[in-house]
Formats: sequence, C-alpha cells, structure tokens
Amino acid sequence: FFFFLIDSFCDMRGGILAALVIPSRSFLLSPRKSLGLTFGLTSAEASVGRRTLGSVCNMVTDSPFGTWTSPITSKAITAGSVGVGSLHIDPSSGDLLWIEGRPQEGGRYVICKYDPDARISSERGAVDVSPKESNVRTRVHEYGGGAVTFGGKGSKEIYYSEFATQRLMKLVQDSPDGSEPTPVTPDGNRFRFADGVWEPSTLRLMMVREDHLEPHPKDVVNQIVAVSVDGSESMEVLATGNDFYAAPRPSPDGTKLAYITWNHPNMPWDATELRVTQLADAGAFTDETDKHDLIAGEDGDTSIIQPLWHPQTSDLYYISDQSGYWNIYRNGTSASILPLNFDFGGRAPGWQLGQQGYGFLPDGKIYATYTKDGETKLIVASVADSDGPATNIEEYGTEHGLPPQFGGIVPSASGDTLYFIGGSSSIPTSVYSWSLSQCGPAIQLASSSSLKFSDNVISVPRQVEFPTTDSEGKAKTAFGYYYPPQNKAYQCTMEKAPPLLVKAHGGPTACTSTSFNPAIQFWTSRGFAVLDVDYGGSTGYGREYRRRLRNSWGIVDIDDVCAGAQYLVKEGLADPERLCIDGGSAGGYTTLGALTFKDVFTAGCSLYGIGDLTALAGDTHKFESRYLDGLIGKDEAIYKDRSPIEHVDSLSCPVLLLQGDEDKIVPPNQAEMMFSTLKNKGIPSCIRLYKGEQHGFRKAENIEDALDSELAFFGRVYGIDVPDAVQLDIVNL
Repeated sequence: FFFFLIDSFCDMRGGILAALVIPSRSFLLSPRKSLGLTFGLTSAEASVGRRTLGSVCNMVTDSPFGTWTSPITSKAITAGSVGVGSLHIDPSSGDLLWIEGRPQEGGRYVICKYDPDARISSERGAVDVSPKESNVRTRVHEYGGGAVTFGGKGSKEIYYSEFATQRLMKLVQDSPDGSEPTPVTPDGNRFRFADGVWEPSTLRLMMVREDHLEPHPKDVVNQIVAVSVDGSESMEVLATGNDFYAAPRPSPDGTKLAYITWNHPNMPWDATELRVTQLADAGAFTDETDKHDLIAGEDGDTSIIQPLWHPQTSDLYYISDQSGYWNIYRNGTSASILPLNFDFGGRAPGWQLGQQGYGFLPDGKIYATYTKDGETKLIVASVADSDGPATNIEEYGTEHGLPPQFGGIVPSASGDTLYFIGGSSSIPTSVYSWSLSQCGPAIQLASSSSLKFSDNVISVPRQVEFPTTDSEGKAKTAFGYYYPPQNKAYQCTMEKAPPLLVKAHGGPTACTSTSFNPAIQFWTSRGFAVLDVDYGGSTGYGREYRRRLRNSWGIVDIDDVCAGAQYLVKEGLADPERLCIDGGSAGGYTTLGALTFKDVFTAGCSLYGIGDLTALAGDTHKFESRYLDGLIGKDEAIYKDRSPIEHVDSLSCPVLLLQGDEDKIVPPNQAEMMFSTLKNKGIPSCIRLYKGEQHGFRKAENIEDALDSELAFFGRVYGIDVPDAVQLDIVNL
C-alpha cells in the first residue's frame, strides 16, 4: 500500500527517484539559478493575539503557532513545478533524458531530452520527446516503474507504455517525416508491460508482461516475454508459472536470461528467487520457471533483487539480504563483495519495477550507493577478481562535492561524468552532473521549478531515536526526523510548545528521508512541528528492523508513531493537547489505527487509508492481494480486531478523509464506509473525494485542495486562526 501522490520515478539504473508528491518524500521543487524567483515573506496582518516586534526593517511578529503566514502555499508548490526522474543515457547519441510528471497537465508523464541550447527548450533546458497527447506510464503492479526502454546502440528508437491503452509504443527520435509513435503490442487493454531491456542479438525487448484477460486479481497472469518490434505484435513467453516476475536481464552475449521471481504470499522484500534460463539452445529451451537454474534464494526466506550482468566478465551480480542487510553478491556465492551493515538498492526496493541501485562503469568498476546517517554515500570499486571481494574501494560524499542525498546514477559513455538526481533537506532536488576524476562540486543541470523559497522559512530536520516496544512488549528503538517550526518573520512567546503533526509513511515496507519536501515545509513555516517517523517495518535499517511488522501491522507501527509523539512532548517540543497525525495508504491505516486504539492523538487525516482490513483483502489488486498474510496473518478474527472501522466506538477525535474516486489499490469504499460510521457516531469528520484520481493525487488542483483542507481541518479542530483557510463541511462540529 505504498503511495505516491505523483508517482515516484523508478529508474532502471538507480532506484526510486524524485517526483512531485505529497506527502511522500520525493517532491521536487528546485531553484533554477538563472531564472530563480524568490518568494519574499509577506507582511504579518495585525489581529488579536499577534504582536509586531522590532524595527520596520526587521519585523518579527509574535503570533500563536499555526497562525503564521507563509509563502509556501499549496499553489506555490504546484505552480510551474514538475516531477523529474528516471534518468537515461541514450545508447545511440549519449544524450541525457528523463521523465517529467506535470500536475498542471493533468499529471501526465513526458519523456524529455536535456538540450539547453535548443530553440524551444524549457526552463529546465529540456525539450519534449514524447508527443503532447501521450502519457508515459505503466500500470504493471499498479505502481508501475520501468515504463521506458531504449533500442540498441545506433538506434533512435524509444519504446514506452502509453497509459490510456497500456500498449507498448515505438517512437523514432528526430524522425525526418515527423511520424507519430506506432504500437508494437496488441490493442484492447489486455496486456501491460514494464521493466524492459533491449536484446541486440534477436532485436527484441525482454519485458515483464501482465495479462488482464481475466481481471480478477487471482486470475491476472504475470510472465516474462520477448516482444518483437517489427510490427507483427508477436510475443514469446520466456518465463511463466510463478505469480510475479521482475528484472529480466539478458547476458551480454544474449545466450542467457536472468530474472527475479516470487510467489504469493511473499512480497519482493520477503522472499524471492534469482533464476537463469538458457536462450541459445532452442531445442532445450523451456518457459517453465521451475526448470530454470536457481542461482540464489533457495532457502525461501531471502530477498534477492536487482540482478545485473557484468558487461565485460559476464559475471552475474545481484542484491541479497542474506547477511541481514541488502548487500551485493556475485554468481551465487555466500560472501558479499561489499559487506556492510547498510542497505544497498535504494530507499524502498521492490515497490516499482526497473529499480537498480548499482551499476558498472565502462572500465569495469562497480558503483553503488547506500545511506549512512541520513546522507548518501557513493562507492566505486574494482571487481576484476571474479572470485574475491571488491578491491580498491573508494567512497565519496558531501566532502567530494556530492549533495547530501542523491540516487538514480547513470554514467556517461566515458564513465567519468555521473548524472543523478540529488538535493538535501534545504536544497530542492535537481538533476546534477559530477566528475568522478575531479571530485569538484556537483553541477546543477536542471531543476523542477523556477520557484525558490527563502532559507528563513525552511526547517532543517534532525534525526531522532526514541524508545518504543515491539509486538511482544520488548524494549526497542525507533527512528524519525524532527522538523521544528521555522519562519523568521514570526515567533511565539504565548505558548509553551507548538502543535505537532506526525507523519506515517506508506508501504508499510518503505521509509521516509530528509530529501526536500515542501509539503512538510508547508506546515513548519506556519508554526507546526513535524515528526516524520520510520516506524518498525521501515526499510533502510536492515532486515531485522524491516521484519518487525511481520504479523504485527497495526501494533508496532501504531506504538512507534505514538512513542515518537510522546517523546517530543517529554522533550518539550510538542503540545500534548495538539498532537495530530496523517498518512497515506498504509500510513492512512496507521493513522486511523492510532486514533482508534490509542489516546495519544487528538485529530488525524487519512489519505486513501485503510479502515477495513477484511474488505481490503478481498478488494485490492494482485500485487498486494496477499500482502496482509505476512503483515497480519490469515485469521479473520485478527483482521476484524485490527480494523479501525470495527472499533469506532473507541474513537472520539475528529478525522479528515481524502480519497481518489478511481483508486484500485485502496478502493474509495474504504473512506466512504469510515465516514458513514464516524458521522453516525457523532464524531466530527469530513470527506473529500477527488474525481479522476487513483492511488495518490496527480492533478494540481487536487494536490492543492488536499493540503489546504488538512490545514483548515486542524485549524478548526484546535481553534487556530489559520489565515485564508478554505471552507470545509465538517459534520458534528
């Protein structure tokens, strides 16, 4: 139940990248140095409870927390801003390309090429490659990823999934006759495609295919296929028989195909297999997965992800959590080539297709990234010895000119220049280039917005560790990021502590980060404190931490968000009477559960959250249809026991529900049933349904309304005089 308000982009070369999202941690809002527009602080309005202090040139207004006026408005967040991610290097031209998500264009996705000297380039120095009516997005697993594949070297062809039809389209760049893209797969919305790789020896695409001939989740069929691009619309099945497939990767000589596969009830972070099939011997070929060579994952309790062949040695590399952390291995050996007590592979591996948290440079060296103490580290090492660990290991970070957070690395043809998405908690995310040989400051090539907010209103987070308990009551530690109120035009001397908004991320097998997120700064610049929690079950802290939610969803996560809030109250950083919580999807479930089963929070907002676990188990899509088996178990009595909608009698605080009416992952009936129950019980509540939205909000007007509605809701509940608050129909208030 991972969520993106505008999908995070998943790059075949570097994991989850940046996107315009609320409230997930992938929002892009970056200054363009030459066109930057700085929004200054507005003058404070005189009103009851507000005092202006200081000189005319340096006014500081004394005003209650939550009443501060901020330039970080919902419209400022969406206006002129786009999501930028999924970097690619065109194998034919060497051009840098990416995908943009555009809220102002209905949330559609566009393939763009970096060409700052072009006559019609955008403010990001890019030109559109895909047609203006196209929407480049796949719905495999509903979360998509890996929607774009390039043809071989010397080819100008790009293959992409068209969202409306889910057909695979062939686009010829710089076509002299200006021809439109042509389909290479059948019409009819039956098939979906993702995670493709061009196989030069057969001139075909190796891809994950999802067959929706029978649309019920249990009848949807996932396979790996080879797609012909000659217009025949023919496809050959290469691997079938299991529930799920990912990462089809042909060997450099085209004779073998490696891939990841798994079956219900496992998820890709629970237990998967790495298998290899022979493609060269037509007589011996079989598409039956259980007859393909099993390289790793034979114990049925290890997560194997992101296979990749070395382009020169043809050794097969992959990431495994067999050591307790997602480390990099080779050729089925028991020892990692880079043994570290940190996770490689990206922030939330497995949710989207096409993720790749490491790769190879032209000289054969491996590069990989991991996060340490909130900052990304780059490792470059030699792997010339196919039998031993990596050697000549070099590590790079901020001291070498890299930004504090970065990912999605794609190397240039020479290998010296690395391109990536990067930023920090106070520097919005952008596309950068960086020289490996010179190690100078990374160069910003493009940013997602021409807007720039003053440092005066940017809250810088700090990581906090706080005591909590696991499902058996044993003492544990959980983590989060605390953002204090920040707006230098204001202070508050009349209240001891600010209201606190606790955020529960989606997944639940995912995590937050300190990447710049104006959806958090929206709150802190108005006088709220924010705690972004990595509750037990989150990724990035190793397998033991990630598995804390096994059979314990609705217990561990709820205990952790409550413990985090209580920790900040004890530290004097939050008002115990004004503790509110929000979360989307799985985070919405944690929100509703915390409000229902605990008495820590006094208000909450659920964004497309889960209220009825039993209904969800029978009504969600295939990818997550058995997710609850591992998170909760199979006992229907436990489902009811942990479903907030079954225990509304114990809920007594106001709730706001925000929901898209086309959501296939958490259907809108979840929010509608919850609202009806709350209304009938007399609990202050409000629901807002957004037409045409799926799992997350992609349209600018709905992103804006979601933020403004939540602020207005908490303002009404806590009696905060929110400037220019939108009007809400809150029943029972």
